Order: sequence, then structure tokens, then C-alpha cells
Amino acid sequence: MIEAEGRRHEAVGGDPWEDADAAADPALPPSGGSPAQLGGGPVLANSDDVDDALRSKLSVADWFRTATVGGRTRPSRMLLSALGIAIGIAAMVGVLGLSESSKSDLLATLDRLGTNLITVQAGTGIGLGSGQLPDEADEMVARIAPVETTVAVSSVDSARVYRTDFIPEGQTGGISVEAVGMELLDVLAGELVDGDWFNDATASYPTTVLGSVAAERLGIDDVTGTQLVWLGGEWFTVIGVLETFELAPDLDRSALVGWQAADEFLDNDNVPTRILVRTDPDQVDEVLNVMAATVNPENPEEVEVDRPTDALEAREAADDTLTALFLGLGAVALLVGGVGIANVMVISVLERRAEIGLRRALGATRRHVAMQFLGEALLLAGIGGIAGVLLGVGVTSGYAALRGWDSLIPIEAIAGGVGAALLIGVIAGLYPAMRAARLSPTEALHTT
Repeated sequence: MIEAEGRRHEAVGGDPWEDADAAADPALPPSGGSPAQLGGGPVLANSDDVDDALRSKLSVADWFRTATVGGRTRPSRMLLSALGIAIGIAAMVGVLGLSESSKSDLLATLDRLGTNLITVQAGTGIGLGSGQLPDEADEMVARIAPVETTVAVSSVDSARVYRTDFIPEGQTGGISVEAVGMELLDVLAGELVDGDWFNDATASYPTTVLGSVAAERLGIDDVTGTQLVWLGGEWFTVIGVLETFELAPDLDRSALVGWQAADEFLDNDNVPTRILVRTDPDQVDEVLNVMAATVNPENPEEVEVDRPTDALEAREAADDTLTALFLGLGAVALLVGGVGIANVMVISVLERRAEIGLRRALGATRRHVAMQFLGEALLLAGIGGIAGVLLGVGVTSGYAALRGWDSLIPIEAIAGGVGAALLIGVIAGLYPAMRAARLSPTEALHTT
């Protein structure tokens, strides 16, 4: 009989010992038996076929459907949970995007203005001499082989400029008067808003070209060729208005006059207060090293030599420091968002113990339950990550448009933003998923 019973089980792919386990747990159907016991299907050839038929499976579609249960039943909670992740990702993407856009604008500016401009001026302060450059400084600088172009600027300290001769002397508007050579516009890569620059004729007559700020303060928007300003006790004709000088912003607040006109009409001694030098771009450092000794061989320490573009690069370095700070703040916001997701998922596990117990009783494995809650955490983080990337891109594009920059969003910021959000989702959802998976069906249903 025993051998016959064993042969009967083998015929349907069963094991004589597995029926005892099935009897002990009514939730499990016997592995052997008649086709009716197996759900009316065909007789299975061996035990592997029986195990495959009875094993609980979870398709991708089923996993996605169960992972979205929490979000579909509590959409407000889902959106608020994803908001923290979105803010953190938006901050990081926006900061990286604005940093790249700013750098691109700076590089374009440096390419346009050049990095080979050198400014030479007398040192100021106690023990730094008379505060003036030697009369022949301009000529001496021009003798340096790599130097391409030079232009001298002389401050006319005795002259002030007014819109009319009725304005009190104290109301200068902060506008200075500078005598300049005709090469200034080329050396500084400047442009005119309206009017003309000096030529051989106008540079020796009482004419002036106004900086952008000076023209605004004097109320001159365009040049007609007939506007006069009261400059140094003489009427000077305005012949041009300049765009902003990015490499010499102090000249924006100046009224510029020709070198010969300053000598003849303003009685200026035309001693250079500053020399602007364009040099071979490949030999800037070499020229910087010899410039002070060339200008004033006796007292080179009384000469200040610098490169205006260094200020732009220093500004970018400061921006890099702020970028790192804001990235840190974005990371903190991302961490807070991850903690929020973990908190929501733990609460969700406690609230859905009955659902977990029922699914386990119907055959769901621990892995299936863990995948459900881990999927919910990933869904929350993914929604927050995508929303954060879109928000960061929008902020970057809007701010760049306001500043006139080209909007540049590094692909690493987009991919990294979504990737970081999903990583936070995995970390935040791991503990709640494990906690849900450890619940036994009887415990879950009993404590509901």
C-alpha cells in the first residue's frame, strides 16, 4: 500500500511528506492530489511544475499598481512628501545651471575684452612718493618689446563739468574730467552709444566725450552736435557718449577731453596718472614683471601694476565659493526631503497593517511586500526629482534671460538630480519596506 501510495504521488509529481505540511497550513494547497485539487488543470509531470504553479508571482505591472496604491489613496500626502525632494533637487540644479551660465558669460567677456590689458598708475599712501608717474612714463613703456599699444590718461583735477554755468560749483554730480589720447577707445575695446570719438581735429578743440554715467547725470541721452556743457570755465561741445567700460568703470563717471585741448583750454600739465597697455597675450606675465622698473627705475615700489581682468576672475572665484555654499544648502534640503519620505512611509506601514496581513495570507511573499513599499518610496522620490529638475531648469533659464546670459544646464546636473532623488528614495524606503516585510500575516491581521 505504501509503495502504491508513493507511486500515486509520483505520478502527479508530489511528495508523500508535503501533504502533511499542507494539512498543517490550510492556506497552502497540497502539492499532490488529483487534477481537481490542483484547480481542475492538467496533471503536472513533476514536482518542479507543481512548485511553479503554486509559487506566488508579482509581475512588473502588478508591482507598479501596488506601489501606487498609497499615492492614489492619499495624493496630498504624496505631493507634500515629494515637495522636500523637489526643493532640494531644484536648488542643486539651479545653482549648477546659474554657475555654468555665469562662467560662460565671463569667458565670453574675457574673449571679447582680452586678458592682455595692463594698468599702470602711481602708488598711493604713506611712503609711496609723490603719487605721480614720470612725465616720460608712456614713452618708456612703449619701448618694451611685447607691448602693442599704450595710452595715457591724465586727471584734470582743477576742472569740473556742469550742464550750465548757473549750477553751483559744489553740485558736481561726482563727474571727473580726464585728458586722454585718441588710442583709448581701441585699448579698452570700448564702443560709442551715439556720436563720434576724437580725431586729430576735435582732440585739439573744446570738445568732450561723456562716459555712460556722466551722460546720464548731465541729462544727455543722444548727441545732436549742438549740446554744450560748462567744463573748467569753458563751453565744451558734446560729440559722443560712450558705452560702459567694463575694464575701466571709473571712466564711466568722467567727461573725456583730448590731450591737446586739456593743455590749451584747461591749462593741464598732462602728467600721466594712469597708463593703459595692451601687450602680446602670450607674454603678459613677462611684461608685468618688468613694468614697474621700466616706468620708474629709481623707485619701482612707487608704481602699481595690475591687470583689470584679474578682478573679473576674482569675482568668478567668489561666485564658485557661493556655488559650493548653495550646493550644501541644497543637499541639506534633499536630506530633509529624504527624512520626510521615510517618515511618511513608516506611517503608511502602520496604517496599512491590515492590507499587508491580507496580502501575506493570500500568498504574497515578504519580498513582494518589501518591493511594494520600496516602490512607493521610489515613486515619491522620482516625482520630486523630476519636478525639482524642471523647477531648477526654469529658474536658471529665467534668471539667465534677465541677465542676458546664455542658459546652460549641465547634463550632469539633470541626470545627477534625478539619480540623487532615486538614491534618497531607496535609502529612505529601505527601513519601512523591511519593517513591512517582517510582519507575519497573523500578527498584522490580529493588531488591526
